[in-house]
Amino acid sequence: MKRRLVWPLVILGVIGAGVAIAIAVPSLPDRSTAVPTARVTKGPMKLSVNATGELRAGRSMTLVAPAVGGMLRAVQVLATGTNVKSGEDVVEFDPADQQFALNQAKTEVAEAEQEVAKMKADAAVQAAQDQVALLTARYDVRRAELDALGNEFVGAIEAQKNQLSLEEAKRRLAQLEEDMKSRSATSQASLAVAEEKHNKATLAVQRAQSVIESLQLKAPMDGIVMIKENRDAAGNMMMWGMALPEYRTGDSVWPGRPIADVMEGGRMELRGKVDENDRANLTEGQLALVEIDGLAGESFKAKVGALSAQAKRADWMETSVIARQFDISFQFDTVDPRMKAGASARVTIAGKEIADALTVPRQAVFRKNGKTYVFVRIGDRFEEREVKVVQRTESRAALEGLGEGTEVALIDPTAARTPTGSGGTGPMLGSGASK
Repeated sequence: MKRRLVWPLVILGVIGAGVAIAIAVPSLPDRSTAVPTARVTKGPMKLSVNATGELRAGRSMTLVAPAVGGMLRAVQVLATGTNVKSGEDVVEFDPADQQFALNQAKTEVAEAEQEVAKMKADAAVQAAQDQVALLTARYDVRRAELDALGNEFVGAIEAQKNQLSLEEAKRRLAQLEEDMKSRSATSQASLAVAEEKHNKATLAVQRAQSVIESLQLKAPMDGIVMIKENRDAAGNMMMWGMALPEYRTGDSVWPGRPIADVMEGGRMELRGKVDENDRANLTEGQLALVEIDGLAGESFKAKVGALSAQAKRADWMETSVIARQFDISFQFDTVDPRMKAGASARVTIAGKEIADALTVPRQAVFRKNGKTYVFVRIGDRFEEREVKVVQRTESRAALEGLGEGTEVALIDPTAARTPTGSGGTGPMLGSGASK
């Protein structure tokens, strides 16, 4: 009876001890845990480059609101994407204020013309009167001269009177001639002032007409309209990430504001960016295949155009770790009329080929403390080994420091044995680590 009770107790004790050991002793790493691997292969490596970009017209011109001294109201604004011909209206502003200024200037011109005509007529009348007075004064002088010739036949008193009359007639003639000169100069000056007033009013008319014509922003060439954002729509209150509407009919616009771009049709290019490693694999004239969003299933041939020689750093707000990028452009062999400026596109550039390159999948390459390394399998464990990456594509990396057939891990084999947050190895090269 006692033996029957002892055995169950012994069994329960063994089970309890096993459970306690299982809880108390941490699990050891299993060396046979499956880690995906790949082998170093030797063969040709095609250095193809992939990029994204945006279609742009070969030439574009910006339409700016005219400087008229006050705010303008748009009465017609074409929609973005509208095809226009050279000389067609793209944006039109309300000409009411300028039309009022034109009518006022025309009225001033008419008044000035009447004033000039009146002054010329008055001058003509005055000149005629002066001529009559001049003839009369000359007649009086001549008559006084004839009377003075007979002084020897008359008395002394009568002779003195004749002499005084002659001197008085000569003084009146001289005074009249001086007055005529003075009146002529005054009339000419007054007429010049009136004519200047007329010229000023005429210039005001021409300026008003020019301003009215400038209120119609016309397309300088055949192309596509791209309306700009209305930065005054939010009342000069700008916040990060705020979406601004485009200019539209009825909006008020300050003079000098860029309103729209007209992008030339028939000529199109693609502009994008590549990182510094891909930049080294590109040369001008390389063939590229372009896939345009919106034209699914079709590809277009292009060639690498101008390559920027100066790197452009990413903005501090960008999350990409690739900090050095180069501008690049692509020229199309033929332009499809369905291509629209502003459309995004993907580009594949056929790069040069490296013969007998030793390559591994890109995710097998890791970075740590500024060094590049891989995990090489040795027996049932992995050893960290530093390598040099000489070239890379989106999927493969060409290395120096490993032999053909070497087996490497595709993931960090130490990650499973490293507690979370204990500072494991750096990110894989294939996951967007800094190059």
